[in-house]
Amino acid sequence: MVTKDLAKFTTPVFPFTAIVGQEEMKLALQLNVIDPKIGGVMIMGDRGTGKSTTIRAIADLLPEIEIVKDDPFNSHKSDLDLMGNDVKLAIQNGEELETELIKIPMVDLPLGATEDRVCGTIDIEKALTEGIKAFEPGLLAKANRGLLYVDEVNLLDDHLVDILLDSAASGWNTVEREGISIRHPARFVLVGSGNPEEGELRPQLLDRFGMHAEIRTVKDPLLRVKVVEERTSFDQTPEVWLENYESQQQELRDRIVAAQNLLPTVELNYDLRIKISEVCSQLDVDGLRGDIVTNRAAKAYTAYLGRTNVTVDDIQTIITLCLRHRLRKDPLESIDSGDKVLKVFKDVFEIED
Repeated sequence: MVTKDLAKFTTPVFPFTAIVGQEEMKLALQLNVIDPKIGGVMIMGDRGTGKSTTIRAIADLLPEIEIVKDDPFNSHKSDLDLMGNDVKLAIQNGEELETELIKIPMVDLPLGATEDRVCGTIDIEKALTEGIKAFEPGLLAKANRGLLYVDEVNLLDDHLVDILLDSAASGWNTVEREGISIRHPARFVLVGSGNPEEGELRPQLLDRFGMHAEIRTVKDPLLRVKVVEERTSFDQTPEVWLENYESQQQELRDRIVAAQNLLPTVELNYDLRIKISEVCSQLDVDGLRGDIVTNRAAKAYTAYLGRTNVTVDDIQTIITLCLRHRLRKDPLESIDSGDKVLKVFKDVFEIED
């Protein structure tokens, strides 16, 4: 009863299926939710283009997850990679674990956050006097099995960005202090956003984001009016809006869950894998991250469409998102719009315009 009463006072979130345009950003977010191992998404675009609205909307859209009750890491009751040490010990001791359903965690990382706030802290005094590891979890613990959103990521300290990317890639966060080490699961979808006018991320950091979506301000006056009217209408009567879009929201929710279940069975033909690597090679992409992410994203997109065999069209849809930010060699160079990626893709895959 208390939960239902509290639900009435939660701020209504604009429905994901009601967002007009920005298809590239919406697709990148959905694919990362289907396969978090894609490695997150960096969204760069003008101010006021709905970046934060869309990210909060995808978190609100997702189905609830089952966690071990009162666990600071949102531990899974059976998956070892998604549970903290206390839960593992409880299972080994044959204890009965109580679980509960929660909304997918959506953690906002404030710009002024310190390393301790992000990673968590170890109480050294307690460790020395009482001989126990007293750990105060940080934002990475809260974000486990959810989304971690960093607005203006290009203004965040490089050292912190590095920590976030390390955790997102490995799925674990390790805190070490005075010879004491604590490790906990931190499997989340990292979403960064920023305005290019305020500076770019260093190429080394940019490369570690799985995808890079670019969004622009809508130029069509009719579309602009539609966006403004819909936002105003939502702010006045959010309950009516949520009700009107509930069936579309549920449909997309079911589609994402079905894609997550289908993903392990999706196959990517060897010849297509060779051609993806040829595209990366011709574009002079450093390392193999581009190849890996493109393979993963193509499979996730195929699963999203409800199929089990990746086609050339599937690859064409996602390859720009996966590679455009990996072409920069000079930090002063701007990010390619994607034309170069598509041109090389069409040459390698022998597609005529």
